[in-house]
Amino acid sequence: MSDNKNSSGSAEHAPDPLFEARLVGIQDSSLAEQRRDQICDAALELFLQKGFASTTIRDICALSGVNQASIYDYIANKNDILRRLLNKLWFRSGVPNLHELLKQDPEASLEDCLRLYLRESWTTKRKGTILAYRAVPHLQKDDRAAMRARDQLVIQEMAMELRERADLAENDPRADIIANLIMYLAGFGPLRDWLHQDIDDDVIVDTIAAGVTAMIEKLSEHQR
Repeated sequence: MSDNKNSSGSAEHAPDPLFEARLVGIQDSSLAEQRRDQICDAALELFLQKGFASTTIRDICALSGVNQASIYDYIANKNDILRRLLNKLWFRSGVPNLHELLKQDPEASLEDCLRLYLRESWTTKRKGTILAYRAVPHLQKDDRAAMRARDQLVIQEMAMELRERADLAENDPRADIIANLIMYLAGFGPLRDWLHQDIDDDVIVDTIAAGVTAMIEKLSEHQR
């Protein structure tokens, strides 16, 4: 292995999730959580179908079954709903990032980890990915900054693991480029799956995982 590669652990603490309004009007916390989940589930479907801007609070009430007179006991406004959804589906999706998979099983092949990462991103995290990318124009400035900080951290940590696997120097920027590309590909399936509905999902995952692995192996053959 190269003496120059970055062997440190996590680059920095994960950024804080998006701010969620604290509402204390309902004393029954379990009821409040249940109603909030109803509201957010309905909003997610509407945001994906109609778009954030075209969805009204009245639409969300009609689909969720929560009375319009009481909805603000559970959420502050439409942006508060969006923040809660992004926190659940994007910040805390339960889907491990590639660098986490690589750390969990150092003996696993890069291609196998890529395959698992892409498959989970395109299935479990599908709605969160679509919502995150479509919602960017409607996010507040602080929310966009938090989303950007989260992505930058993931790219940074992924690049560190790729340098480790490919034996690249610590300052080799190609690892960051590939890490950014991998994150883009993780969004490719959910955002553009209407273009390849007639192709088996496993074929798509295997093809992209093999292609990315070949790119990284090529980098290790040509040190800078």
